[in-house]
Amino acid sequence: MLYNLITPLSEQFIFANLFRYLTFRAGAACITSLVLALMFGPAMIRRLRALQRDGQPIRPDGPERHLVEKKGTPTMGGMLILASLTISTLLWADLRNGFVWVVLLLTLSYGAIGFVDDYIKLSKSHHAGLSSRGKLILQSLLGLAAAVVLVWLTREPLATGLTIPFLKDVLIPLGFAFPLLAMLVMVGFSNAVNLTDGLDGLAIVPTIIAAGVFALIAYLVGNRVFADYLQINFVPGVGELAIFCSALIGAGLGFLWFNAPPAAVFMGDTGSLALGGALGAVAVAVKHEIVLGIVGGLFVVETVSVIIQVFWYKRTKRRVFLMAPLHHHFEKKGWSEPTIVIRFWIVSMILALIGLATLKIR
Repeated sequence: MLYNLITPLSEQFIFANLFRYLTFRAGAACITSLVLALMFGPAMIRRLRALQRDGQPIRPDGPERHLVEKKGTPTMGGMLILASLTISTLLWADLRNGFVWVVLLLTLSYGAIGFVDDYIKLSKSHHAGLSSRGKLILQSLLGLAAAVVLVWLTREPLATGLTIPFLKDVLIPLGFAFPLLAMLVMVGFSNAVNLTDGLDGLAIVPTIIAAGVFALIAYLVGNRVFADYLQINFVPGVGELAIFCSALIGAGLGFLWFNAPPAAVFMGDTGSLALGGALGAVAVAVKHEIVLGIVGGLFVVETVSVIIQVFWYKRTKRRVFLMAPLHHHFEKKGWSEPTIVIRFWIVSMILALIGLATLKIR
């Protein structure tokens, strides 16, 4: 909004020229969302505690210590992330940009699904909320709609093509199948972040790291000079998504202030479903879907551990892991929560560096 209001005044006021620079607005978006989260976080947490006397329902079949240590902690903290992210994005992004609106609306839509899921859990005082099938149907419909609009906003043949990391000038044409692939990326990562969100700070930091990587990718892909130099596909307009990703970083850091062990609030499905969907939508928009699988490899591994566990148990009645997702397996092995969380953060940082390497190694 500020971009649209102030840049027309650049001829009269030199200071207004700053708003033309994407880097300036990205930095401002990050700071704005961080300040908003830190300002309103305490009041929101107090309100959530007042409304949720017993806090988030804890799985009875989970690690035993969770029933004691995490009991009474309020959930739905994802609302703090979404509010800060939305306000900051609307303030600093070019509101004429279609990519921004698609990604933001998909993020809020997935957040709404998560909110309903959390509300059902709280009202029933049970860890089960919306049915898995119901959530997947809603996510798939919204993801497919977003994918179709993103294809419409992107020029052909790039619009329906799949790019391959480390290879230049390679574009696999998928045609009408691409929106389905894009939908799977959004739905898959939405649920992957949701599965990873099981320990204090475990999901939010890898999300921040991934958002940082894709803020850079969006900036480079949306700039013809840098895109040509790096020999990556130029997508006009997606540079504005650097604003969205930067706002997500700030909102995530603000939330982490309250989610650091021991957490004062959990993000809940309200936050995890929205954040995963946001990363998936950005990756589709900037045509780096496979790179998201690398950068967000931690989320992928956590999801695969659940798939393997369920598949193998149904066939043999035996478990591959002591408990799934993977972070619970290490809990059962005796690792402390801070050890698991910090080591998983390190893995995320390494994967982020590998993902960034795909921009140069071609």
